[in-house]
Amino acid sequence: MSFKLPPNLIPIDSSPEWMSKGDNAWQMTAATMVGLQSVPGLVILYGSIVKKKWAVNSCFMALFAFAAVLVCWVGWGYQMSFGSEQFLPFLGKPSVASLRASYLVERAFAGKLPNATMIFFQFVFAAITLILIAGALLGRMNFYAWMVFVPVWLTCSYTVGAYSIWCPDGWLAKKGIIDYSGGYVIHLSSGIAGFTAAYWVGPRESKDRERFPPNNILLMLLGAGLLWMGWTGFNGGDPYMASRDASLAVLNTHVCAATSLLTWLMLDIVFFEKPSVIGATQGMITGLVCITPAAGVVQGWAAIIMGILSGSIPWFTMMVVHKKVSLLKEIDDTMAVFHTHAVAGALGGILTGLFAEPRLNRLFFDITDGWQHYVGLAYGLKMGQARAGFKQMGIQLLGILFVMGWNVVITSLICLGISVFMPLKLSDEELEIGDEEVHGEGAYALWGDGEKFEISKRNSSQSHGFNEFSAKEGSNFR
Repeated sequence: MSFKLPPNLIPIDSSPEWMSKGDNAWQMTAATMVGLQSVPGLVILYGSIVKKKWAVNSCFMALFAFAAVLVCWVGWGYQMSFGSEQFLPFLGKPSVASLRASYLVERAFAGKLPNATMIFFQFVFAAITLILIAGALLGRMNFYAWMVFVPVWLTCSYTVGAYSIWCPDGWLAKKGIIDYSGGYVIHLSSGIAGFTAAYWVGPRESKDRERFPPNNILLMLLGAGLLWMGWTGFNGGDPYMASRDASLAVLNTHVCAATSLLTWLMLDIVFFEKPSVIGATQGMITGLVCITPAAGVVQGWAAIIMGILSGSIPWFTMMVVHKKVSLLKEIDDTMAVFHTHAVAGALGGILTGLFAEPRLNRLFFDITDGWQHYVGLAYGLKMGQARAGFKQMGIQLLGILFVMGWNVVITSLICLGISVFMPLKLSDEELEIGDEEVHGEGAYALWGDGEKFEISKRNSSQSHGFNEFSAKEGSNFR
């Protein structure tokens, strides 16, 4: 009896045998969801959670980073992070292969996907890492310095972490580190790099540090919602296939985030007697960050425990430890990325080493034999393989130390290098006035406010069709 494939499953040049149409469609969808976390997600969140006078600057730092990372990524970043040719034990060889059509339509290093899909998927992760770093620097960094920082940091820091941990040839990957979707590569690195850069850039104006109210909490929640729902693609896309492991990762992600939000909210109510929506948003973020390195390799009960811990430990470091440690008080981390990403990311990495289920690791890593090497400590003790469990925990801790050390050193060198050519921080006048002095544009144009565009020689509003606003001088809205 002959068997014929349906016409849509017959291999053709544009859909070869090695490519799965379903996996490829899901991967591009997941990548787009992660991209939406940044643009418009974090663009909206940043622009609304800061003072009115910094709304445009904060949005633009995120938007610029997204665009700049993409150009660098296809130019050399992807090959340095995932290329088949090794340059150093922790870095791939720079190459322009990502710009060649012949390479883009070939099979990627993992999954049943073409390279073009993999490059785009990995790009959105690289982009959001830089945007998270921007969160620590809002309200005072020289925009021109930021324009230099983004491509240099991507090249010198992000590529090293991605290659070491995610590339099959990376040294930590070979040791067996578990970072399901970026607890180390994205969140720990952005938290440490952002905190380090904040040290070198310096603090905001004193009055901004003392009082920095959001200009629109409703829009902040819109950005936060895009961030939360976009995490479906963030963690659900990392098996590189539409698999049951992806489904587990998605469910665990949302369970942990919800538990963390509720935990943070309860702590705010108990200790501050107010149910803070900003606090709840912070708890949501720490839950999402914490589950990221473990999403598809832990069971549901572990996701709940991780949510409780991610809603309480970063809360404690932010609300208690931060006020007692002089270094934390001195460094002006605008969006508290140290607590929400570095602390929560490291916590997630440690808890992954504790709760990682060997059989789920077998699904994720697609290991047919020897899969017992990925053994969470809790399961190692239960199965009589304590040595394997402690080994996994040691590898997780080694990864934390490597990412922290590398980012402190490289971020410091980058900031010092940039400061030789231009100031890292805005001038006193720019700090006082904000968006209209830095960009010649304001976020909110109420009656009369939009008529001030002609004052600044630095903006291009008139050339973009806004000449009708050039008659009068508007008020200073900040």
